[in-house]
Amino acid sequence: MRNVVFVILLFSVVGLASCNQDYTPKPRGYVRIALPKKEYVAIETSCPYSFETATYSVFKPDTRVQSDSCWFNIEYPQFKAQLYFSYKPINGNLAEYLEDSRELTNKHISKASGIDETRIIIDERRVYGLLYSVGGSRAASPVQFHLTDSTNHFLRGALYFNVTPNNDSLAPVIDFLRDDVLHLIETLNWQS
Repeated sequence: MRNVVFVILLFSVVGLASCNQDYTPKPRGYVRIALPKKEYVAIETSCPYSFETATYSVFKPDTRVQSDSCWFNIEYPQFKAQLYFSYKPINGNLAEYLEDSRELTNKHISKASGIDETRIIIDERRVYGLLYSVGGSRAASPVQFHLTDSTNHFLRGALYFNVTPNNDSLAPVIDFLRDDVLHLIETLNWQS
């Protein structure tokens, strides 16, 4: 019995002596995300454009009621993400489409810490536009773009995740998919 009391007393003294430092909480950790190897495949459609998309994505027609025949989605099942994009022919209404694209991007201002614009100019294929990077941990669509040849074609895209936005933890995936969007833009060709 005397040994039990001694052991309890010893552990109590050691426990109290070891608690002389302030507790420092550890930062929150996130699950490591395995990113696939970058490989691309050409997408040909009956629509007046073609491009390349990642082999780990799924190219599907947009089946929503309000969509047109040349609206498509690129799904990234591994990341629970989807790139929605819509095509419209230009009939003297390019300014209207550009304003609509700007307004749709600006709807994210309330949750964004900033919106960076990158100009797209590929003269040899007549591809012009803007790539929007929407910053902030709660922005619903961190990557958006619009592309045009300025006379006949207008294409708009927006990347969304099918999870609650926490772009701090999604940052590696957002950067990874932004590269895929850039590749799509760099390989875009307008058809006559």
